[in-house]
Amino acid sequence: MKLYSTNNQSLKVDFATAVFNSMPLDKGLYMPVHIPELDKEFIDHIDQFTLSQIAFKVAAVLLKDAIPLEDLQAIIDDAINFEAPVVSLDENTAVLELFHGPSLAFKDFGARFMSRIMAYFLKDNEKTLDVLVATSGDTGGAVALGFLGVPHTRVTILYPKGKVSEIQELQLCTNGQNIHAVEIDGTFDDCQALVKQAFADEELNARLRLTSANSINISRLIPQTFYYFNAYVQLKRQGKEEVVFSVPSGNFGNIAAGLLAYKMGLPIKQFIAATNVNDTVPRFLETGVYETKPSVQTYSNAMDVGAPSNWVRIMDLFKNDKEALQQILQSYRFTDEETLSGINAIYEQFNYITCPHTAIAWLALQKYRAEHPDDNYTGIFLSTAHACKFPDVFPETIKANIEFPDQVKDLLAKPKKAQKMNTDYESFKKYLTTFY
Repeated sequence: MKLYSTNNQSLKVDFATAVFNSMPLDKGLYMPVHIPELDKEFIDHIDQFTLSQIAFKVAAVLLKDAIPLEDLQAIIDDAINFEAPVVSLDENTAVLELFHGPSLAFKDFGARFMSRIMAYFLKDNEKTLDVLVATSGDTGGAVALGFLGVPHTRVTILYPKGKVSEIQELQLCTNGQNIHAVEIDGTFDDCQALVKQAFADEELNARLRLTSANSINISRLIPQTFYYFNAYVQLKRQGKEEVVFSVPSGNFGNIAAGLLAYKMGLPIKQFIAATNVNDTVPRFLETGVYETKPSVQTYSNAMDVGAPSNWVRIMDLFKNDKEALQQILQSYRFTDEETLSGINAIYEQFNYITCPHTAIAWLALQKYRAEHPDDNYTGIFLSTAHACKFPDVFPETIKANIEFPDQVKDLLAKPKKAQKMNTDYESFKKYLTTFY
């Protein structure tokens, strides 16, 4: 497998290099030189396969000879060891539950696969790998648990002060061992900017072996395609093959993975990018002007991203052709007030509790339906995190019915440890080079 930088297609690297470098020095993102299509026979009979078998087939076709097949199978079996069920709410509406992994968020797919890929390529005599990650909510917890105890790795997680939920913060700050949390007095965009600046710092890269665990890392994106294929399979077994996916979108890695699956041959009718008021992408699709803005704090904090990194990948998938992209992608934005209304409506109609990100995806699906009332399809909205991570968002009538998993109860008894820091890059650089 060869990959190029979105800023320079003549710059080509192998998969291992892209995994460890995360982001080219030209500040582009790595993309496959060739996106293979899965053979028609496999797609036609995909409902005969399990999630593990689908994941192996997709990864093997995409990665080609980057990893021996026997080793790739072992990595997938170890990383993807939990389910992603599609739960029907009515005849034409279903929710894809992606919170059954150890950190209770969809990021477990990417983080667990990536950590095992990195461990596979690491050699015992090589320099320790310093993993940098910025999080607006769930990424940090998934990365922390994915890399906890992995030999020859040190993980530094940057998160915005006061802008993640209590449980999300505890998932970052209570691990110890090789996991270090840094509380930044700023926004997620500030955290992400510090990480990107570190990767572009030649002096720092000469001293430390840096890589990223954010969705800018291509090894995070690949396993996220698995659950789109598997969700389609679950509907196909019910005789439903016209599918619309509504995806909560912040840094746009999740929906980029869905569009990659589409390019590989997954027969999807439509994708919907659902955002909160951090609406850079909806505004672009409406006006043709791509203008980033400082992020605004909302109830759906994991989506509080004003400059979504993975948008460049999506445009690259469609050769920067906005009109071609809009044939398969629509986007809608929602306020906090609408989000709360969505949470209440879903609970009243289906006795189902959703996190705020999931509620936004449902709202977007309803808006799409209102604009396409005569189309025959099943709408799947992605549930990206367990509702227990956001107890302060819910009214008491709903909060009282949230089930808290045992790992959350254990977290609440652990002490928090985090390094406090401002948004100054030189201070962050000094921390990286002296703390270790």
